[in-house]
Amino acid sequence: MADPERSGAAAPAPGAGRAGQAADAAPSAVSAAAPPEAAGALALFAWLSPSFPVGAYAYSHTLEWAVEAGDVTDEASLAAFLGDLVVLGFGRSDGILLAHAHRAAAAGDGVALAEVNELAVALAPSAELRLETCQQGRSFLDAVRAAWPIPALEALAPTLSGEVAYPIAVGLAAGTHGIALPATLEAFLLATAQNLVSAAVRLAPIGQTAGTRVVARMAPRVRALAAEIPVLTLNDIGSATFRADLGSFRHETQYTRLFRS
Repeated sequence: MADPERSGAAAPAPGAGRAGQAADAAPSAVSAAAPPEAAGALALFAWLSPSFPVGAYAYSHTLEWAVEAGDVTDEASLAAFLGDLVVLGFGRSDGILLAHAHRAAAAGDGVALAEVNELAVALAPSAELRLETCQQGRSFLDAVRAAWPIPALEALAPTLSGEVAYPIAVGLAAGTHGIALPATLEAFLLATAQNLVSAAVRLAPIGQTAGTRVVARMAPRVRALAAEIPVLTLNDIGSATFRADLGSFRHETQYTRLFRS
């Protein structure tokens, strides 16, 4: 048997005799200590997934009231209600706000970011809808900072120390991580539609298959809206869904509720 000391071969490290277990541990430790990197577009799948911890399942954005009032009773009425909310209502406004937050974040402009967030919070038409956007915004920002921290995000996040509107938080995360605005807008708007369809399925006016058809029908409208938004200014923000906004006030005193908005 060769003598390691005489042959010049390195003696194995203590505890490394079982299939190189100790040798495998070192790269893992190095990897865990590696500096954080920008997440890339793949992160959008995680950030806008129903499983991302923002509490989206707790809100219906007035849909529960619409079901109670008889405005949404089947697949067709849900598609009409949803299309108006996303294209003519809060979805469009949130998209414009997200775009401005994204640009401010990409430029490292904390002042502009804080200003557009202040506007976004102020535009919430009711207490419930303000709670919806701010609770989700804060939860989203905290989760992204915990799992995808990068210096650019950490530098700007303190400018949003109070209430954070959800589209602002998404714009901040995507902008600092270098995720393109068009992809961010399409993903955000489609996720908005999917969350509302999920609420409709739980409220039982439609089933899962019908809900999937509604999402598929919304996709072209979402794509067109996402293409329109980048050239719009904050002066272009507006809504034509007054009945839904008034419904959010009525939902506050609705006798039975599954959702917080």
